[in-house]
Amino acid sequence: MQMKKAKIYIPNKSPMQSGFAKNNKWILEFKTEDPIKNPLMGWESSSDTLTELKLEFSSKEQAINYAKKKKIDFDLIEPKKRKTIKKSYADNFLK
Repeated sequence: MQMKKAKIYIPNKSPMQSGFAKNNKWILEFKTEDPIKNPLMGWESSSDTLTELKLEFSSKEQAINYAKKKKIDFDLIEPKKRKTIKKSYADNFLK
């Protein structure tokens, strides 16, 4: 029996964070199959409780091994590499 589809990713940093110190956890999160729009409030909801579950792993390999062991079909979303440009304060005044 095949489980629901999930995605494995590293979440983006919070807007309240300036650094990347606690941004190394891999998340396994199940995808919502059939979202239903609540007629009263207009919120999106689902009767599937697996969508509320987020599992944290310390490495990508642990998350993949867990998904394979539990027969969970998953998509792996690799983090994009940040391109940093080294600048100095004096560059503001040289142009």
